[in-house]
Amino acid sequence: MSNHPIQGLMTTAMENLKQMIDVNTIIGDPVETPDGSVILTVSKVGFGFAAGGSEFMLDGKQNGNTLNGQASSEHPFGGGSGGGVSITPIAFLVVNSSGVKLLHLDENTHLYEKILDFAPQVVEKIQAMLKKNKEEQTHPKDDLGNLI
Repeated sequence: MSNHPIQGLMTTAMENLKQMIDVNTIIGDPVETPDGSVILTVSKVGFGFAAGGSEFMLDGKQNGNTLNGQASSEHPFGGGSGGGVSITPIAFLVVNSSGVKLLHLDENTHLYEKILDFAPQVVEKIQAMLKKNKEEQTHPKDDLGNLI
């Protein structure tokens, strides 16, 4: 059994999309600065793909195509396919002698990172408040701060 024409359209489009997919699409090529730092671009990549087609009947009857002298039941086919790629840079990864740093282009993208950075400070403040509260319960003071 031969392949349907839409299969050829889809195969061609998918092969072309596969050629565009590369690790360098998401993590860009490294750029070395004069001070020895290395900068990498980090991008968000989106791919889209669509294919469609239709078989037509001529005047409500089968097409008179012949294959090796025998009538063929295949109808004329029309179709198309397409794909698209969206590449959006979202951050730069900077590696230098002082360490690795991620510089976001959009301030909203690193909310979770900021929360993780502040978590130890928040825990320390809560512990200090609880310790202070516990001390006040064991050693009550008057309104002027004198021990009672």
